[in-house]
Formats: sequence, C-alpha cells, structure tokens
Amino acid sequence: MKDEQLLRYSRQIMLPQLDVAGQQKLIDATVLIVGMGGLGCPAAMYLAAAGVGHLIIADDDVVELTNLQRQVAHSQSMIGEPKVISAQQALLGLNPDLKITALQKRLEGTELSEAVGQADLVVDACDNFTTRFAINCACIEHGKALVSGAAIRMEGQVAVFDSRNPASPCYQCLYSQGDDDDASCSENGVMAPLVGIIGAVQAMEAIKLLTGIGESLIGRLLLLDASTLQWREMRLPRDSDCAACGV
Repeated sequence: MKDEQLLRYSRQIMLPQLDVAGQQKLIDATVLIVGMGGLGCPAAMYLAAAGVGHLIIADDDVVELTNLQRQVAHSQSMIGEPKVISAQQALLGLNPDLKITALQKRLEGTELSEAVGQADLVVDACDNFTTRFAINCACIEHGKALVSGAAIRMEGQVAVFDSRNPASPCYQCLYSQGDDDDASCSENGVMAPLVGIIGAVQAMEAIKLLTGIGESLIGRLLLLDASTLQWREMRLPRDSDCAACGV
C-alpha cells in the first residue's frame, strides 16, 4: 500500500476490526455493480471512497433530467451521456486509484455469467425482476456473494445471499418467479434520500463481506419504512424446494 493510500484510508485503518490487512483486502477486491441508478450510484461511490480497487459497473441507460433527483453520481452536464461513463467520471474524480470497467449494456446470458465470474462480490442495484433472478442464478453458479437492494416510494429493503454458506437463502427463496411485479419509480415515485440510505447499506454489507468483519445480513431481510424511519427485520430461511438453490 502506498503512503498516499495509507493517508487516504487512515480513518478506516484506525478501526481495529479492519486495520491495514482489511484495507488491503478492499484494495485487492473486484465488485460488480449492476445498475447505475438510484441504488447503484451511492453504493458505487461509497465503495470507491472506501478503497475497493476494481469496480465493474453495468448499465445500458443514459442520464436523463429526471434521474438527477436521486442518482447522485450523475450531473446536469452529463445528460444524454451513458450512465456508466457519467458514473466512471464521478468515481475517478473521487478516487483516481480505482480501476473501473464500464459495461454499457444490459447484462444477460453469457455476458452476465462472465461478469459475475470476474467479481469477488455482486451488488444488485437494478430495477427489474428479470435481471435480479438472472443475477441470483449467476451468483449461485459461480459461488459469489450477492448484496441485494430495492427501493420504491418511501419503502426500501436490503438482503445478502451467499451460496458459499449452506444455510444462506438465495434471492429466489424470497421471491418466486411468476410472483414478481416490476413496479417502477416512473410509475410510483421514490423519495430521493431513500435510495441513498439503501445504497449505503448495500455498500456497508459489501465491505463487511469482502473483509470478513462484523456480522452480515445473511438469513435476514431488512425493511425500511422511510415515512416513519422504522426498520423491521425478518428472518429468511433457505427454501429446500427453491428452484434456484434447492438441493
């Protein structure tokens, strides 16, 4: 680790749970973030600031004026530009030591599998169930931890799924295919700080998993009602009959 990095990350290195060894794990890590919208922006910015060495960011969309209310990695000057290029510029401005792989595409099929295989951990920040189910299957296939988040209106949720842990459920243990309802922010609205809260929690869970500190959300689902600022926790057991991870 360079002297400049020791200074940059000094406030984290001071934490006895993390120390220099934990910081080095972050620097050596690769994280795939699917979606550079309301959740992906804060998650990516905190992971970049914390020192995750390689971020693979994927999104096929471009920046629009309506995004700027909540997608904090994008700016007015980047309207019309690909979100991954806008985010890459913001992330490198925050931490020039990063390696960023920008994928301007909707990941699916072989490309999704290959991207998941390259990462140490995956952050699901997308906005549709089809992609979420596909990410879940790819993470099971490659044995990668998955940090999942969702937010709509004034409600959000976060969960962690890790097929390396035999007790861990997967995303499909929570939602069965066919029961999904792709409610969108454009149809239902979303409060700006809500996605920041959920995205920041996703980043925190990713850091814990990458460094081995603390207790992860595996087997638990956090639900936030931002209108009252109340968190609820639900236990989420593995479904032995799950079509994705059941044995």
